Amino acid sequence: MVGFTVPAEVTVILLDIEGTTTPIAFVKDVLFSYIKDNIKDYLRKHWEDEECQQDVGLLRKQAEEDSHMDGVVPIPLETRDGEEEIERVIQAVVDSVRWQMSSDRKTTALKQLQGHVWRAAYENGCVKGELFVDVVPAIRKWRERGMKIYVYSSGSVEAQKLLFEHSTEGDILELFDGHFDTKIGSKVDSESYQRIATSIGCSPNNILFLTDVTREADAAEEIDVHVAVVIRSGNAGLTDDEKSYYRLITSFDELFLPSST
Repeated sequence: MVGFTVPAEVTVILLDIEGTTTPIAFVKDVLFSYIKDNIKDYLRKHWEDEECQQDVGLLRKQAEEDSHMDGVVPIPLETRDGEEEIERVIQAVVDSVRWQMSSDRKTTALKQLQGHVWRAAYENGCVKGELFVDVVPAIRKWRERGMKIYVYSSGSVEAQKLLFEHSTEGDILELFDGHFDTKIGSKVDSESYQRIATSIGCSPNNILFLTDVTREADAAEEIDVHVAVVIRSGNAGLTDDEKSYYRLITSFDELFLPSST
């Protein structure tokens, strides 16, 4: 059944981004493509910046941790001065980033650098965050009814805020009470949702989580978080069993808050 009434105990709505508030095509075809096309120029421009060197350091450490995996690209330290040496290390970073992205890794190191590259893109107007048309009106309505709205995405908190600050609907950051990323834990680990509830200051059953990924839905349900699976154009299809098991919505408009008494 598509659409459902939110349980009365819910006071927090926790939103995924990709495939939930934002088309998967925007993330993959716009944001990810921008990284692949511009990562080298970004690194060259910002190589001496402390922030950039911190990002590279995290990526180098991640590559070391991934050394047992096929195709991993190690990132060497600079061993001598000169542009040629810098270019050698930059190319290793580029290759490492592309390998992680091709493997659909969601490491904090990767997401942090991506967020910084996207910051430049959003701020210079190259990119605007795309939202499904039902998202902003629904969130405004939920807030009017007293709901708290949080975001939980594998993208860094900075990347999340950039998307909503520079969106096709303008700056809508004020609509959100807080943001979580993989620093709180993996989205397929039930403990992450417990940590989120603790951080917010509520019980897990006070939260409704909206996601398009059933593994995330399962993890949240394990600790009694309420869940609805979002079906959008471009999202992965669901099995018949999944369609019959989960609460489903195709638009935020199909989420009905209980009547006030």
